[in-house]
Amino acid sequence: MFDKVLVANRGEIAVRVMRACVELGIGTVAVYSEADKHSGHVRFADEAYNVGPARAADSYLDQDAIVDAAKQAGADAIHPGYGFLAENADFARKVEATDGVTWIGPSGDAMEALGEKTKARKIMQAADVPIVPGTTDPVDDPTEVEAFGDEHGFPVAIKAEGGGGGRGMKIVQGPDEIEDQLESAKREGEAYFSNDSVYLERFLENPRHIEVQIIADHDGNVRHLGERDCSLQRRHQKVIEEGPSPALSDDLREQIGEAARRGVREADYYNAGTVEFLVEEDTDREPGEVLGPDTNFYFLEVNTRIQVEHCVTEEITGIDIVKWQIRVAQGENLSFAQDDVAVDGHAMEFRINAENAAKDFAPANSGSLETYDPPGGIGVRMDDALRQGDDLVTDYDSMIAKLIVHGSDRDEVISRGRRALSEFEVEGFPTVIPFHRLMLTDDEFVGGTHTTKYLDNTLEERIEEAQEKWGHESESEPDDEEVVEREFTVEVNGKRFDVELEERGAPPINVGDVDAGGGQRPERPAGGGGGGGSSGSSAEGEEVTAEMQGTILEVNVEEGDEVEAGDVLCVLEAMKMENDIVTERSGTINEVAIGEGESVDMGDLLFVIG
Repeated sequence: MFDKVLVANRGEIAVRVMRACVELGIGTVAVYSEADKHSGHVRFADEAYNVGPARAADSYLDQDAIVDAAKQAGADAIHPGYGFLAENADFARKVEATDGVTWIGPSGDAMEALGEKTKARKIMQAADVPIVPGTTDPVDDPTEVEAFGDEHGFPVAIKAEGGGGGRGMKIVQGPDEIEDQLESAKREGEAYFSNDSVYLERFLENPRHIEVQIIADHDGNVRHLGERDCSLQRRHQKVIEEGPSPALSDDLREQIGEAARRGVREADYYNAGTVEFLVEEDTDREPGEVLGPDTNFYFLEVNTRIQVEHCVTEEITGIDIVKWQIRVAQGENLSFAQDDVAVDGHAMEFRINAENAAKDFAPANSGSLETYDPPGGIGVRMDDALRQGDDLVTDYDSMIAKLIVHGSDRDEVISRGRRALSEFEVEGFPTVIPFHRLMLTDDEFVGGTHTTKYLDNTLEERIEEAQEKWGHESESEPDDEEVVEREFTVEVNGKRFDVELEERGAPPINVGDVDAGGGQRPERPAGGGGGGGSSGSSAEGEEVTAEMQGTILEVNVEEGDEVEAGDVLCVLEAMKMENDIVTERSGTINEVAIGEGESVDMGDLLFVIG
């Protein structure tokens, strides 16, 4: 058994992994950025190490810093959670090559083979798994897209090789959109996955999103743990997941489960993963009816990691997937046969995001948990890391918790979910709890006939009503009390510690960090790098600032350029959408305050136009 596991992640998933470690008698190590120094996963861990500034690229995505922290802590394994480096084959190989440290996940080679979509499609074809008509080689020329559309019909999906969750995917409705959408997909692929390679698929108009949880050991034993239905999505992002699917017949779910097992075996894959499928919905299907064994289903992708919604499967199977990840990484074989996997009842997971659904799901920009009172009772599970009084960290994903509800059948889960959500009190910033409460009264969702397109085409007026009825609009007022932070470096038995002291209400003290020998060194700059500044500019002219938090994908002007009203200054990605930042006046660019790939907050300076 491992002695100590470092969790290369943050928030609720880091705590989830650490809880599994504690139950297995394994010590836990957290890593954290400057923005997360007071976060819940840091409090939970046995020990914690600062790996850099707030910007993810300088901390949670810094591979060397993560490995160095594992060495410093004496950790003998690294668990990546999900997101950040969880599906980075290069990082997996780096850990695999580190003496004394084991990677808790699939091999880097398997991760690369299944993570790049065209390679994954070839593997699935070899395993006789149905795939959506599309290309198995990268596409670079607009004429290739047009020829594909002529053969298979429009719309066509252009997808980034390394993409997922809707990032790097563009839908082409007709030939006149090809050039712009192809360039946009390639740009997003490069920005988010350092890979501008894209491929094509026939775009399915009304699919259901069905995924199969698998676990495999090093000796080729592969088990599937049933399916989850993730069809309720917004902009390709899941919001409620459930299992089993209310739309599949037993024959169809068995076909899909066995297809997942074949594909994973073909890839020589081990550890946990999820094989995702698109299932063609019958738009005439009535609530209570199910899709029969002749229904078309197609391979979508493999997520080579633990999923956000793995909790659903754990609740209906009683199998702790994270513990099995750890056991497989230690070389243990699966102790149960496929026939031993039984589904008990039904479960749903509600992602609790710090977003206002009535304002196009805009994420909260600040706040603290004035009230945090999660629900309880039979059949209710909470996966979270925040506690009352914690500040909201807005540098990363907006999800703050997951509510998982289990019951004997879907009707009981819906009733129990209504009760649990009504008990869930969060004050200090808006959340999507009102939206979830609305969905549990929505005929389409309750009837199980919704598709992945449902939320993008309906409910706008009802969401506003739900937010007014059940939402807490007030956000925390900023704390005017002056806080002075003092940083010290000390050594205890040869181990280095950074100690940070906060003095509230005290005047600033000009003091440097004190080293172990009593000397002083200059204080480090506070906060992270990589974002536009919000403190204004010395350049003269009209300031153009960010209207939302996001990432700069492209900067189209340089200092000294002449611009006209309506010109695009840069492209800002926020909430999975590209937003052109345009100038409202003519003039000269006196300052460019941001660069490609940088993160910005609302109000940060982008340009000064003279």
